[in-house]
Amino acid sequence: MLDEFKEVLMATDTAANKNGKKKSEPLLLIDDLHVWYELRRLGFGHAGYVKAVDGVTFKIDEGETIAVVGESGCGKSSLMKTILGLNTPTTGEVTFDDENLSELNQEGLRKYRFKIGYVQQDPYGALPPFMNVQKILEEPLIISGMKSKEERLTRIHRALSEVKLHPVEDFLPKFPHMLSGGQQQRIVIARAMLREPKLIVADEPVSMLDASVRVEILKLMRALQESHGLSVIYITHDLSTVKYFSRRIFVMYAGNLIEKSDTRRLLENPLHPYTRALLAATSDPDARNAESFKDVPPGEPPSLVNPPTGCRFHPRCPQFMPGLCDVKFPPDFEPEPDHFVACWLYDGEPHEHQNTPSVP
Repeated sequence: MLDEFKEVLMATDTAANKNGKKKSEPLLLIDDLHVWYELRRLGFGHAGYVKAVDGVTFKIDEGETIAVVGESGCGKSSLMKTILGLNTPTTGEVTFDDENLSELNQEGLRKYRFKIGYVQQDPYGALPPFMNVQKILEEPLIISGMKSKEERLTRIHRALSEVKLHPVEDFLPKFPHMLSGGQQQRIVIARAMLREPKLIVADEPVSMLDASVRVEILKLMRALQESHGLSVIYITHDLSTVKYFSRRIFVMYAGNLIEKSDTRRLLENPLHPYTRALLAATSDPDARNAESFKDVPPGEPPSLVNPPTGCRFHPRCPQFMPGLCDVKFPPDFEPEPDHFVACWLYDGEPHEHQNTPSVP
């Protein structure tokens, strides 16, 4: 497994540099992004905000693959929708290919979305049941202004061949209900690749599939990433799959990125208590590892309407330090080269650790 892991990392490096020298500027830059949703009560007006994304900063280079990992409700989907141009940032900036999204008009946003492919979580729900495969794949090409039917069919044939649906002519007249789950997801991936994007956003792309099919879909996406030099954002809650695909991991909790590192380094040496909890909760078929579930912290993620002060993980943290963790939100510390963690345990100062969680 270690050899396969090394092979994956080498493949992503090759893809990132296949066109020669890497751009000095990142393909995607997220700078202090906040996405808040206003709450309104009928007859009472403003009732606060859901702080789904609350101060997120990172960048992605051309040809790079990253994974955004966190449990449900942590803000992954809101971050994804903002990158896709579906959400408007409350504050902060999203810059893609040297264009600031907040400065784009409707036509500019339309052209921007052509540069990004989107792979949905539920393939059956993502495909219109009343359209066959040819119409499903032809529609985005028509919307993007490709008038030649011959050119559209050529592009569709190429996309279906790349996702290994052969013979192509057999799949064109089929409707989604006539396909297996793995075939449906391959159609979704083909649709994302149609307009030759620079970035693919994959939202839990294998969570709805059988275990045996998951590996094949991840291998397919990795092959496409390598052959096209794509950048990929892989959004998931499952740390057991990221080592086969991503170069870097960003761990998200309650609207914040709390740990950012090279994939191998983070999986071998997680620093944030929440990241350790995620790894402990990862399913493992080996019964001898069942003891690790004892390390999972009690409690539930906080409400994003009224999140706790200081570090948002502190009510569940086994190393909670009163007067610090519950007062100030920690900045990014760098205890190891290129390994960033937002946790007061790594500020270099001696602290008195409380060894029991603060959850009642």
